Amino acid sequence: MHLRTVLKFVLPTLLAIAVFATEQAPKTTTVKGYVLDSACAFTKALKKPVSTECAIACAKAGSPLVILSSAGTIYWPIADTTPSSSQNDKLLPFAGKSVTVSGKIFERGGSKAIVISKIEAGE
Repeated sequence: MHLRTVLKFVLPTLLAIAVFATEQAPKTTTVKGYVLDSACAFTKALKKPVSTECAIACAKAGSPLVILSSAGTIYWPIADTTPSSSQNDKLLPFAGKSVTVSGKIFERGGSKAIVISKIEAGE
């Protein structure tokens, strides 16, 4: 093989590796907000849950629970494992309530997700 041919294949690969290596690692932060049904967060534009019972009923029906921050940002709770798993079991005790959540934040395409490391009742 000629040097040009090798560089033609190796150089793009090395550039791609460099781009991925320089991406920022997820940052750990604390979010204060409410745990509520994802559909209500979007379709009803709620600022806080209607009730604990409603949030629990929606979660038990299969709707993902999300965290709606006091700033209005919606955080999708995710697992950092593959395959991923629902985070509803972790959030169910706090459904419809105020929480303080700490974890790694991921952002992509305007969406925010959080891998929860700590969750506790809010104020």
